[in-house]
This record gives sequence, C-alpha cells and structure tokens, in this order.
Amino acid sequence: QVQLVESGGGLVQAGGSLRLSCAASTSSIYYIGWFRQAPGKVRDFVAGITLTGVNARYADSVKGRFTISRDNAKNTVYLQMDTLKPEDTAVYYCATPRSFRIATTSSDYDYWGQGTQVTVSS
Repeated sequence: QVQLVESGGGLVQAGGSLRLSCAASTSSIYYIGWFRQAPGKVRDFVAGITLTGVNARYADSVKGRFTISRDNAKNTVYLQMDTLKPEDTAVYYCATPRSFRIATTSSDYDYWGQGTQVTVSS
C-alpha cells in the first residue's frame, strides 16, 4: 500500500506562483502524476514524471508554466506552478499507478493523495 500526501496549496493572485509537494510513503515509485479537479468538472491530468525524472509530461494547458520534478532521496515529487491563472483553481491530487507504466488517465491510477486546494484570484 502506497500513501501519498500533498501539501503547498493556498490562495494566490493571478500571475503568482505556488509549489506543491507530494510525499510518498515508499521509495522507487516508477511514475507519479499530478491531477486537478475543479467543481463540477472531471479530474484532469496535469503533469507526470518517471523515477529517473527524465520523461516528464504536461497537459497543454500548463506547458511552459508548470514544472514537475522529484527528489528521490526525500520520496517527494514537486509541482512548481508559475504564472497562475484563475482557471488553474482546483483541488490538486498526486497519484501513482500500481504497475510500472506511464499514464495520463485517472482510471489508470491506483493510489491517490487527499488533495490540496489551489485558488487563484483575478
């Protein structure tokens, strides 16, 4: 059983920055993804990264503004969010699939954190 804990959410003005953290209870997790869910909307893929940190993927809506990274010594994945927009407002979750694969669909993920709220004011 893998446990994931997100932190770093909060309220920020448009154009500002936040850094989210996802701390895992175990090491060597092959792939970790960040998702977000706004009220009344589906949970969307935001970014994902492999164990080596080489293969990072981003949703088109965040490319150039968000950066995913990981510190394997701390079992932690980060999501640096810059130039935030009101439409980035959502609950942000980190998650990992049970199997060794890269995935961008929420149904492919087995373990989820509790989420952290990000609110961007205009």
